[in-house]
Amino acid sequence: MSESTLGMLTRYNRWANQRIFDAVAALPDGEALKRRETVFGNIVHTLSHCYVVGEIFRAHLEGREHGFSSRNFSEPMPLAKLREMQQAIDNWYIARSDAFTPHDAEETVHFKFVGGGEGAMTRSEMVLHVVNHTTYHRGFVADMFCQIPVKAPVTDLPVYAREERAARALQQPG
Repeated sequence: MSESTLGMLTRYNRWANQRIFDAVAALPDGEALKRRETVFGNIVHTLSHCYVVGEIFRAHLEGREHGFSSRNFSEPMPLAKLREMQQAIDNWYIARSDAFTPHDAEETVHFKFVGGGEGAMTRSEMVLHVVNHTTYHRGFVADMFCQIPVKAPVTDLPVYAREERAARALQQPG
């Protein structure tokens, strides 16, 4: 996978996460933490799972232990704090992907899964996994919006690409 594709994907992930967090912050009081029939029980805990998995793979990319014994925090944290942490890790993935050389991107990293077992992925596969995994769980969040019912924000890659192209066109001298 090219470095430019990784950079685009990590920027897309940040954009989509910002949209989701904006929408969650605008929900009626109590809805983000309301118990729902879903894997992680509520919206905030679903988002925190995405953050934790991002931190786990960040540690793998940095060649260090991550310190997690689970793929989520035991309890949901305040949305504002989680958002701040998510923004920081999204920015880290962008900077890291931008810094990859072709050799770095295709280097295989060995690691241990939280649930046990050995894993091995290239650095680019790890970044792709984090983006794909987060996209998958944003779908769960969108479903929970429907349960409220509130319209979920659009976080599709083609919409991001359209907005980015439009923004670049506005920046072109003219």
